[in-house]
Amino acid sequence: MFKSFVANLILLFVLCGATQAQSSYMLHGTLVDSLDQAVANAQIIVLPDSISLISDDQGLFQTSLPKGAHSLTVLHLQFQPKVQSFTLRGDLELRIAMEYKTEVLQDVSVTSNYYREDISTIRIEPKNIYHLPSATGDFTKVLATLPGVSSNNELSSVYSVRGGNYDENLIYVNGIKVYRPQIISAGRQEGLSFINTDLVGEVEFSAGGWEAAYGDKLSSVLSVRYKEPVRHEATLNMSLLGGSIYVGGRDNKHDISYTASVRHKNTKYLLGTLETKGQYLPKFTDFQSFITKRVNDKTKIGLLLSSAINNYETIPETQQTDFGNFQASYRLNVAFDGRERMDYYTNQAALIVTHAFRDSFISTLSVSGVLSSERENYEIEAAYLLCDVNTNLASNRFNECVNILGVGTNYGYGRNRLESKIVSVAQNNEVKIGEHLLQFGLDWDHEIIEDRLDEYAFIDSADYVTITESVDNVAEITSEKLGAFAQIQFATPNESHRFNVGLRASYWSYSQQVLISPRLQYKYAFGTQHRNQLRASWGLYGQHPFYRELRDRTGVINPDVRAQQSMHAVLGWDRHFMLWGRPFMFTTEGYYKYLWDVNPYDVENVKIRYFANNNGKAYAYGFDFRVNGEFIEGTESWFSLGILKTEEDIGEGYGYVRRPTDQRLNLGIFFQDHLPNDPSIKVNLNLQFGSGLPFGPPNDDANRSAFSGDAYTRVDIGFSKSFVFDTPHFWLPKSLWLGAEVLNLLGTDNVLTYNWVQDVNNNQFAVPNALSARFLNVRLIAKFH
Repeated sequence: MFKSFVANLILLFVLCGATQAQSSYMLHGTLVDSLDQAVANAQIIVLPDSISLISDDQGLFQTSLPKGAHSLTVLHLQFQPKVQSFTLRGDLELRIAMEYKTEVLQDVSVTSNYYREDISTIRIEPKNIYHLPSATGDFTKVLATLPGVSSNNELSSVYSVRGGNYDENLIYVNGIKVYRPQIISAGRQEGLSFINTDLVGEVEFSAGGWEAAYGDKLSSVLSVRYKEPVRHEATLNMSLLGGSIYVGGRDNKHDISYTASVRHKNTKYLLGTLETKGQYLPKFTDFQSFITKRVNDKTKIGLLLSSAINNYETIPETQQTDFGNFQASYRLNVAFDGRERMDYYTNQAALIVTHAFRDSFISTLSVSGVLSSERENYEIEAAYLLCDVNTNLASNRFNECVNILGVGTNYGYGRNRLESKIVSVAQNNEVKIGEHLLQFGLDWDHEIIEDRLDEYAFIDSADYVTITESVDNVAEITSEKLGAFAQIQFATPNESHRFNVGLRASYWSYSQQVLISPRLQYKYAFGTQHRNQLRASWGLYGQHPFYRELRDRTGVINPDVRAQQSMHAVLGWDRHFMLWGRPFMFTTEGYYKYLWDVNPYDVENVKIRYFANNNGKAYAYGFDFRVNGEFIEGTESWFSLGILKTEEDIGEGYGYVRRPTDQRLNLGIFFQDHLPNDPSIKVNLNLQFGSGLPFGPPNDDANRSAFSGDAYTRVDIGFSKSFVFDTPHFWLPKSLWLGAEVLNLLGTDNVLTYNWVQDVNNNQFAVPNALSARFLNVRLIAKFH
């Protein structure tokens, strides 16, 4: 497999690096807006040659022209027409800045880390993601600093949006839905998330109320577009926790662009800070590439490739956990025998063809496939001793066990595997009708899931053995999912009022259920230069089950599970303003979600265990606040605050109780600073705070949310120095970035889950499982071009 991987990589570089001799003078153009972001799908008319072109996703266009004087006109629905004359005496590159028709506050517009292109989505600046200090360097960690988003595990890419779980989040890369391994049970077992920071060009995110063009989930949409570089470039990224190699470029005729990256993550040293001591052997590696080929002025082909090889093995030895308080202090000592191992391989490929039938009609066809194989094998025996701890400072047995409360053994065994095969086809269209934009499309998924679940567990305590779990099931599910949507965007002549009205329909063959989802977004811009914007969104959103949602807590498949459904109502306000002579933006949103046909679930670490029924109903409401801008001149920072309440009634007579994701308060800060006289020396701060999540004893539905856990507090800080070199050689770095990161700066013992231990009197104790401790990471980034 590795030899094939290397051979394919070499072949990719050879093909993409090949160039052809130019037969005539070439005009290469780049369209950007006032925020230096690419302007895609613009029509370019070149005179007197009467050549019509369409800019690609990077705002690029090109054509061959004879020597002499020419002019071009750029037309786009959102921008003022642009006319530019030029004389061609050889190959020429033009960079053309477009002006928005509304001229919306260009002098104080916050840069693109929060530029709102659509009514219900925000845009995040990729360069801020790259230097965000975090335990794994994962792309999704920047989402946790946004309002309405929470992430309570630095070892995992899982995040929750406005009271939903991770399975309720849509993730796209270049319009292709991303697959995530299903049987991972702990954050430490997770490999690299699909989204590769080295390749990211554009990021859009919606926390609710999104348009009909996006698919069928309940909580959020994350849409990422990989970049198409305009020059040859490379990046080398190394740290104590892993690294990556990235190369990208474009041929001399600008017909072919390519990006390719190999990443490796090894969290062995970080996992060594956990309370459970032993041997941690994580090895996570993946390869990704995105290649584009411009066939002609109207057709472009894209190829997205991804292959991930993830191996995780743990041989636990001992664990000591102290909990309680000074008046009642307890200690749990555990000795382990056995090991756990996970192997999962995911391969995903997509072919994307974009064609402009006319200047006003652009169509995209994508075909993608996923092959995933997951293996989980574990057999672990854990002998534990629970005791009282002496807290008398004057005693010679201070901080020692003085009274044994319980002794026992937990045994767990599992041999699980999951095979997934998914084929997807999607066809999307954009038609410009005057000043309106009509979008419509179809999508089809074919899913084959083969699962073998073989696990059991027992407890040997107080002179008796209790079997707590025993499952031995084999299941195979083959199904089809069909979807269709249509939406139209239109605005008043001065663009003070903008609308997006759409309808989405979907069907799942396994349940034979049809969902109809009307959706509406509205924006009203007012005030001087439209510095204020009011936004409103409403829609119905449904989520057909994936395989895991059909499997209940005992491992049994329930074929009668239907789609969960929800109603979103969102009202927001954006305010642009100047402070200290620099641009800022304040955003607030209030939202309400009502959910029915809810499939309740419990969360164990990062594994979601569904009840596999539709007996529940739920609601969520809250407020999100965010202010961002140049707190320090030349850098972008933001502060986010989220207030949430979400409860559910699971239909068993308990009434409404807190949902497992009911985190009432969330605070996120991303702050950048530099020395006043030396901007090359920087400090990046990433702070997350989340109030306690509900939890309860196992197998006790009446009390599953009876208690509130400890708050999650995480501060990561990074210090860096950058160097810039003037070298003519590609193989020598143009810049070097050296950094040191203190992860979990405050040394907080954040608790992820609780183990319930029973003493000799049948009292149960909730023993906390802490996450990683303070850790010093060192990073080096070298860039070549």
